[in-house]
Amino acid sequence: MDIGLKLKELRILKGLTQEELADRAELSKGFISQVERNLTSPSIATLMDILQCLGASTADFFTEASEEQIVFEKSDYFEKYDAELKNEIKWIIPNAQKNMMEPILLTLEAGGETYPDNPHEGEEFGYILQGSVTIHLGSQIYRAKKGESFYFTPDKKHYLTSKAGAILLWVTTPPSF
Repeated sequence: MDIGLKLKELRILKGLTQEELADRAELSKGFISQVERNLTSPSIATLMDILQCLGASTADFFTEASEEQIVFEKSDYFEKYDAELKNEIKWIIPNAQKNMMEPILLTLEAGGETYPDNPHEGEEFGYILQGSVTIHLGSQIYRAKKGESFYFTPDKKHYLTSKAGAILLWVTTPPSF
């Protein structure tokens, strides 16, 4: 761990100059500069004082953030096939329920449909990759085909059907699957 660099990043994040941090910690600006450039190391007591001035705990400071996965491959997908509804759902971002959006790849077989979903807060978006779908939103019916998209606020009971089959990218917020 590069303590000096991490202290500098935290100081900049808090919008402080070296001089302001030095004044708050009752240290010299030169000492702060040397610590940030790893030319000297602060004592544990001094480091704790600096962290307190930066509003950070020692536990948080020394906890290495795990690198978040950004790119997902097919082997990362979670898949579920429902023979009764004739559909397959692929969660293309694992554990997306922790996020604001949940993108899935939905394959509807001929005569397939999705589970009816009750009204809820949020937004739903879909992009048709192949085939066509019928969007049932309350008592209204809408159709979308390959290359078209749909977007709605799910304030009514809703679900999708497809007579000939379809593949679509479906994004919901908050996650509902």
